[in-house]
Amino acid sequence: MNDSKQILTADEITAAALPQWRHAEGALHVTYATGDFATGLALVDRIGEAAEAADHHPDLHLTYPTVSVTLTSHDAGGVTRRDVDMARRIDEFAAAAGVGTAEGA
Repeated sequence: MNDSKQILTADEITAAALPQWRHAEGALHVTYATGDFATGLALVDRIGEAAEAADHHPDLHLTYPTVSVTLTSHDAGGVTRRDVDMARRIDEFAAAAGVGTAEGA
């Protein structure tokens, strides 16, 4: 099996050190407190560009003050290295936009 499609264990996901992200129901979840729609839209745009380039597409939910992201590898049936890598990229985009998570905001 291709390593990019290997489902990670809960311990492997914990070891990936993604403190903002919550692991539940075979996916990684985070909500960013963007504060306004324009900031959220810009973040969604950055995520979309990266997702297209990686051919790995998260579920996104944009509201006035937040952007929620869910990552899972549908073809593998759970969280894989691709999800962890994309989560790290998304965290970088959020940091560059100056937004934190809604849970910690």
